This record gives sequence, C-alpha cells and structure tokens, in this order.
Amino acid sequence: MSRVKLEALGVKLPLFPTTSVGSFPKPDYLTKARAEFSHGKINQSELTDLERKATQFWISKQEELGIDVLVDGEMYRGDMVAYFAERMPGFTTGGLVRSYGNRYYHKPIITGAIEWPGPLTMEWWKYAQSLTKKPVKGMLTGAYTIMDWSFNEYYPDRRATAMALAAAIRKEVEALIAAGCRIVQIDEPALSVRPEELPIAIEAMRKTTEGLNAYFITHACYGAFEEIYPGMLEMPVDNFDLEMSNSELDMLGLFRQSPFTKDISFGVVDVHSHVIEDPSAAQNCLRDAQDVIARQSIWVDPDCGLKTRTVEEAIDKLRVCVEAAAAMRG
Repeated sequence: MSRVKLEALGVKLPLFPTTSVGSFPKPDYLTKARAEFSHGKINQSELTDLERKATQFWISKQEELGIDVLVDGEMYRGDMVAYFAERMPGFTTGGLVRSYGNRYYHKPIITGAIEWPGPLTMEWWKYAQSLTKKPVKGMLTGAYTIMDWSFNEYYPDRRATAMALAAAIRKEVEALIAAGCRIVQIDEPALSVRPEELPIAIEAMRKTTEGLNAYFITHACYGAFEEIYPGMLEMPVDNFDLEMSNSELDMLGLFRQSPFTKDISFGVVDVHSHVIEDPSAAQNCLRDAQDVIARQSIWVDPDCGLKTRTVEEAIDKLRVCVEAAAAMRG
C-alpha cells in the first residue's frame, strides 16, 4: 500500500482496508421519490431531503459494519455518465439506450464545448464526510468513459473529446481536494473496451490527476484486461479497483507473468449474484491474492457497485468483505 502517501495526507488505515466501489441500492422510499420527481409530483427540495436521508443511512450502516474507507452511496445519481453530462455545458440529452440487464440511460450527445459549471459532487461529499470521522472517497466518472459512452458531434476526434472532458473533471477533483477530500476514485469502466485507445485513457487520467495532492483510485470492471495489461499500469493512479471474483481470479495469472505494481482494491464478492458468499471463500481469495501481490497493497471490496442488489443483500456482501479482511489481519 502507498502508506507513506496516505499517511502524509493524514489517512491511517489497517492492513487489508475495506471499502466499496461506490454505488449502493436506493431505499424504496427514494426510488419512489425519484419517480415522483420525474413526473413533477414532488419538488427538488423534497427529493434532496430524501437523498440526504438515504446518504445518512448508508454512512451509518458502513460505520456499523466497520468499513474503513466510506462512500456516499451515490443516492443523488442515476447513471454514472448521465449524471455528469446532464449538468455540464456542451451536452444534450439523447435517447434511451440499454446499459445492462433491464437498465437504461439517456445517452449524452456532445454538441458544444464541454465546460465545468462548478462543483458537481463536492457538496454531497462534504455532507457525507460530515457524518463520519472515517475517510469518505470522492466519487467521479473518468473522462475516457464519459467520452466512450457519449455521442460526439462537436470535437474533431475521440482524443480531443477525452482531453476536453479531462480538463473539466480535473476542476471537479480540485474542488474536492480543496474541500478536504484526500481519497478520490475516478471510475473508468470503459478502460479495456478499445485496447488501441489505452494511451488516450492514460493521457486523459494524467491530465485529470497530475500534480494534485490526493490518493487516486480508478475502478475498471468486466473487461478484456489481458488486452491492456501490463500497459494499464502506466495509468497515473495509486490504486486499481478491479473485479476479481466474478472472473474466478483469472487476472492473477496476468499478475504472475508481469508484476502488479499498484495498490489494488480486490473484489471478493460478486455483485451480480444474489448469493451471499461465505466469508471463508472471500478470505481464500485474499490468500490467493497475497501470493502474487504484497499484502500491504491489498484493499478489500466487492467486485463492482452494489446498486443492483437489494439493501439487505448489499449489507450482507459488505459484511463478508469486513469479516474476510478481519480474518486476514488476524
């Protein structure tokens, strides 16, 4: 683990620190409220109050479980790309496209110069952090993924689009850091979609993070990592948050061939399964991991965001992570 960097930032963590990827399921009252808001039945203030209530619930629940690095749960978001596109000048809302399963989002269309309108997540981070003394991660979507999941009708090519987005996202990172955030996660689930564009993704992340004083994590999942490893290690972040359990730890084979040189948030529970794993199985995953990766570099979390699970399932899967990490420390 980059303990020196974290401790310099005032963050002290145990071995095998626990966290989560970011999104949690919305309580029923919030799901209902978001639908009512979309139909004009409640106003923004009423919706925000319920989003804050749900955020408080998840911060409290993470503390109760013993999670080490908390997230706000993204109670104020729908889709991870559309949330930012709907708020940034330069985007127009497009039609519905299928994301996965039975989930859809309005695919953004870039029709003008992309700009940062001011803080997009900072106030939510400040609210979440005010509820706990434990560190709360800042949660953003990376420039490359926003570019890849949008239609571009303005910039000359994909690289130019990604760089424009990186400049805007960097300002959001700067706002989070200025507010006191020390751990910032920048999600790039599209990282391996086009292996030939890995240099663009790395350049965009460099433009987003270079010279900023924070511990950076990027989350990437369910990709063809064999096509971009070990080149992806050039990504200027401190920690890769990777789906491991759903693919039966197959990436460890890649790490044996070429050493993994970053910290890793190691997914030990499958978020696309209703089955609640046995903590001993998750612990076995971590034992396998430390045969290949320095144990000081291993964080423990689910494979991906938990928003597709029920509230009860999400809590139980987080509990498995905590129990597995505690056993490994012992």
